[in-house]
Amino acid sequence: MKVVLQRVSEASVTVNEEVVGKIGSGLMLLVGITHEDTVEDVQYLTDKIVNLRIFEDDEGKLNLSLLDVGGQILSISQFTLYGDCRKGRRPNFMGAAKPDVAEPLYEAFNEQLRQKGVQVETGIFGAMMDVQLINHGPVTLIIDSRQN
Repeated sequence: MKVVLQRVSEASVTVNEEVVGKIGSGLMLLVGITHEDTVEDVQYLTDKIVNLRIFEDDEGKLNLSLLDVGGQILSISQFTLYGDCRKGRRPNFMGAAKPDVAEPLYEAFNEQLRQKGVQVETGIFGAMMDVQLINHGPVTLIIDSRQN
């Protein structure tokens, strides 16, 4: 699994001109799933994400986690994270898991985040979505469960 994590002061996702998910301060996650991903990848990433110290303390240092600051998460499924652009001019998405594999893992990912005490908003799996965010910092990280 790959996650592009952005620290935000706010974020929202719209489907068919309707806001389906919206958060204040926290993290906006683009979540990509590949064929080999398992529940172990979900567990690794959810633990890593909620405990990453990427929020400022009183001295302005990145010492606090999402759990420490009571932040929220906007989680967006993003198969294009597994786009391969090495050949030609059109990305190849063969590395992305098919929806019947990806959707249950994506749902498990979001549920595990909730079980850790985080409010999680989502888009709609497989839908065309418009995502808006204010990247605070900016802080943007890429976390890959295969590179842990």
